[in-house]
Amino acid sequence: LAGGQKFGARDLRNVLERASARETAARVACGALAKQLLVAFGAEIRSHVIQLGGIPDMPLELSWDQIDAIPEDAPLRCADLKIQQRMIESIDQRREAGDTLGGVLEVVARGLLPGLGSHTAWDLKLDGRLAQAVMSIPAIKAVAIGAGTEASSLPGSEIHDEIAYNSETKKFIRETNRAGGLEGGVTNGEEVRIRGHMRPLSTLRRPLRSVDIDTKQDEPAGFERSDITAVPAAGVVAESMVALVLGAAMRDKFGGDSMGEMKRNFEGYREQLRGY
Repeated sequence: LAGGQKFGARDLRNVLERASARETAARVACGALAKQLLVAFGAEIRSHVIQLGGIPDMPLELSWDQIDAIPEDAPLRCADLKIQQRMIESIDQRREAGDTLGGVLEVVARGLLPGLGSHTAWDLKLDGRLAQAVMSIPAIKAVAIGAGTEASSLPGSEIHDEIAYNSETKKFIRETNRAGGLEGGVTNGEEVRIRGHMRPLSTLRRPLRSVDIDTKQDEPAGFERSDITAVPAAGVVAESMVALVLGAAMRDKFGGDSMGEMKRNFEGYREQLRGY
């Protein structure tokens, strides 16, 4: 409706179709190329579902190995099989009720060097760019990085990550990762963790009340088809969006006229970090 009002369109399908998740297919295709770039520099990205329809009560917190072990054909991309079964049962119940479910997805990226992004200007901060990219996915209504909203309710002594030095790897490390791998708009070398909170899909088998824009009379919303949930699919889209943003940050930091030049720049910077 808002799009129809904006453009003066009477056929709201023109807005509905362009605003639907169909356009994310192109994002996933482009994101696949960005993932290849990241892999060439030792970085990887995964996604998983940590909550669906309020199951479990608290979102799952999993290690990289647990996430990486999720089979590609897992129906809901959830690492805990018992919780996944509860999610499936909830989906079946909502299907019978003609309803839909939202949930929470998490994208994790590892293998990134400290220093991607910038603290020097608001539009260069990597956390802001990542949040915008994930927020742009249809039906995503909130984004959290690291501890997210929990950071607002804890004292500083409990939320900030303490720093240590590993003499074997010659790297600065954080004992925890509540910052989600980003500090001051810049990667800090830890895993980047970003969550997307997705609302339930708006096309219901049992439609909600609406209004006919011509007669101005009450009418039920139209229905053609609807999934019960799209949270796992949104995770795949979010992977691609994160990959595109991180790939662009890699290009900004190390880019040149060829992969060879980019790799030389990358290795030079890595050597600089070793000597810091």
